[in-house]
Amino acid sequence: MWLGGKPRELLHDMDQLPHVVDVYKRDLRIEDYFIGYLPHPYLSVYTGRGCKSRCTFCLWPQTIGGHKYRFMSIDRVVQDVKYVKENFPEVKEIFFDDDTLTDNHDRVEELAKALGPLKVVWSCNAKANVPRKTLEVMKANGLRLLLVGYESGNQQILHNIKKGLLIPVAKRFAKDCHDLGIVVHGTFILGLPGETRETIQETLKFAKDVNPHTIQVSLAAPYPGTFLYKQAKENGWFASDVDLLTDDGTQIAPLNYPHLGHTEIFNSVEDFYKKFYFRPSKIAEIVKEMLTSRDMLVRRLREGVEFFQFLKNREDMIVS
Repeated sequence: MWLGGKPRELLHDMDQLPHVVDVYKRDLRIEDYFIGYLPHPYLSVYTGRGCKSRCTFCLWPQTIGGHKYRFMSIDRVVQDVKYVKENFPEVKEIFFDDDTLTDNHDRVEELAKALGPLKVVWSCNAKANVPRKTLEVMKANGLRLLLVGYESGNQQILHNIKKGLLIPVAKRFAKDCHDLGIVVHGTFILGLPGETRETIQETLKFAKDVNPHTIQVSLAAPYPGTFLYKQAKENGWFASDVDLLTDDGTQIAPLNYPHLGHTEIFNSVEDFYKKFYFRPSKIAEIVKEMLTSRDMLVRRLREGVEFFQFLKNREDMIVS
């Protein structure tokens, strides 16, 4: 980003970027990397940088990538995917890690149609506003899963963070994904500006209503360089004795509101996970999936061990 003490201009011809899969082939054992919502082994690639959304908390567009979505040509992406197929035959899924691959609906439809003949299974980051027509094209051409940042189930909080998303649109999107058989991994953030005990419960109810297959619940993290950091500094929201992470990388709740303390926000994450996953319908869904194949059984058991270890680590932090 910086060259000779001055900001370097953003690269707009993304086809000039080196082929990252060459680096994977040379330096990485992809079997060593696991993500619970993706089959193992998977391979992650970028087809573009930047995100047009203005979310106040999001680090990468505000500090590195910018808000203009700059992407590779379809031919270049197809070339890279063909390379993956030839050199990584063990890969079960390609994850397109663009900030928001679905930012440009026409382009993602064109990309999907180009991927279809290659018979690859793929997934990507998406905003919860993709039209059903576009979802249909993506699903028909190999899409399996979308990683979706819902963030909150409260409309005012979404406005506060400049998410640019309406709750009814997000619900319609979720229904479309369920109808089309597209798996969704939903992400939520607790402790954003405007959060209260009531809005946390509202977000939990929203999560149950849209019912993503799996979820990730994070704590609002005001990283330097973001608008959220500036807000927190100006309003005195930082808890004086709290950093963003522990020494071992565990996330901490750094924001402390007059009506909602950082400890309560921290504890609400565990409560959210338990109330979402420990429902009879969700347990039955997971057990049914585990019975479909040995691969799914191994993956879910691994995730279960990690999940309960996560809960234990949080309890240890509370005790200490």
